[in-house]
Amino acid sequence: MRTRVKICGITRVEDALAAVEHGCDAIGLVFYRPSPRSIDLQQAEEIAAALPPFVSIVGLFVDAEPREIEAVLAKVRLDLLQFHGDETPDACRVYSVPYMKAVRVRNDTNLLQYATQYHDAHALLLDAYLPGVAGGTGQVFDWSLVPRQMPVPIVLAGGLSPDNVTAAIRQVRPYAVDVSGGVEQTKGIKDAGKIAAFMQGVQNAAL
Repeated sequence: MRTRVKICGITRVEDALAAVEHGCDAIGLVFYRPSPRSIDLQQAEEIAAALPPFVSIVGLFVDAEPREIEAVLAKVRLDLLQFHGDETPDACRVYSVPYMKAVRVRNDTNLLQYATQYHDAHALLLDAYLPGVAGGTGQVFDWSLVPRQMPVPIVLAGGLSPDNVTAAIRQVRPYAVDVSGGVEQTKGIKDAGKIAAFMQGVQNAAL
């Protein structure tokens, strides 16, 4: 089965279309104001409206109030919610929208326990742990910490780039990979050439 690709931190219509042109399966929109890749509702609506069919839109939230998430859902079609904070399983389940839970992986993180706790998640997204940073660290974690058999699909994130994505996929065998900073010119501005190289790296993993 081929590895799916999500390109996160999209802030411009042209970047979303470049990601789609090069074959990504999903784009990520960040609704977390402290992030340099955060967007407002108007930007999100414009990006979502420009996307062709069969491309999933993922909304990223970090310990957001329910009213904030509901305000986004009222305006933007989100196919998946990505919770990147300390949200409990019950907090993730209340929106009648499939969700993915991000886990910042440390040496002592019990991923099987997370998989049990968030058993109805459509996936666990595994990211690098950096104190005080919710995500988008650009750091790679120790891929050997990921169990070979996980009861929920794994989305591998954390410091992925065109240079390391082939090795990452071959080692971890995730359902999907998630990239943001690794395909950027500057924070929030994507580079079409880097997107193309990243997608080629994903394809190379299957060779």
